[in-house]
Amino acid sequence: MSEQTPTPAQPKRVRVHHLREAKERGERITMLTAYDAPTAQIFDEVGTDVLLVGDSLGDNFYGYRSTIPVTVDEMIHHTRAVAGATRRALVVADLPFGSYEASPQVAHATAVRMLKEAGAQAVKFEGGRRVAEHVRLLTSTGIPVMGHLGFTPQSENVLGGKRVQGRGQEAAERLSEDAIALQEAGAFAVVLEMVPAPLAARITEILAIPTIGIGAGPHCDGQVLVWPDMAGLSAWSPRFAKQYGQLRTALLDAARAYNDEVRTGAFPDAEHSFPE
Repeated sequence: MSEQTPTPAQPKRVRVHHLREAKERGERITMLTAYDAPTAQIFDEVGTDVLLVGDSLGDNFYGYRSTIPVTVDEMIHHTRAVAGATRRALVVADLPFGSYEASPQVAHATAVRMLKEAGAQAVKFEGGRRVAEHVRLLTSTGIPVMGHLGFTPQSENVLGGKRVQGRGQEAAERLSEDAIALQEAGAFAVVLEMVPAPLAARITEILAIPTIGIGAGPHCDGQVLVWPDMAGLSAWSPRFAKQYGQLRTALLDAARAYNDEVRTGAFPDAEHSFPE
């Protein structure tokens, strides 16, 4: 998406149609999670195409065991921070567990809050054919929707934990049909999580809308990672997450140095104190 490279004076906002155009040109889409203003500003400044305010904030920042306890109010709080700090990237907000499944109307009411109160430009929620009517209602009323297939964290209790999805011909066919149903309902992109690479490649080929992979191999139209995994902040990262930094090590070193200097009286020194 090189033609959307921002300039300090006038960055060009990434819109949903830019992602489809990128797929048509064969250009890869970059996507990261973001949960606060400082990290969102950094990821936006370097030209990340999409920032996902994921319900992954539950197990990455709130200390929850999973994404399931995350509330709508928590998502709105974090989405507002990310949207306020972002000038170029498309900001997508997850609809958390329990906030959309009951009916298309419930999904619509939650999505409206994400756009009106939080400033998101699109929403994402999990499921295939079972949520096609939800997608159809939202998109028909002007709310862009990103789908999410494969391993769906909100359903991990049904799926039996964090397991690769779509293995075997029958499961692969179901997943492909779910992807087509989301496209036909109006979704502008689909996240494929923990899906065998050949299946992800097949779905990417049959869809006109972009696929965004996470643990789905190299053939998707774009990739997303949870940013603490990407930057090496997490104490543990999934097998598919490559670390592009070592922030945990850097913070450990900085915190140890701070503690040492405070305890020995080296900080604050004259340079960091106010004179008379």
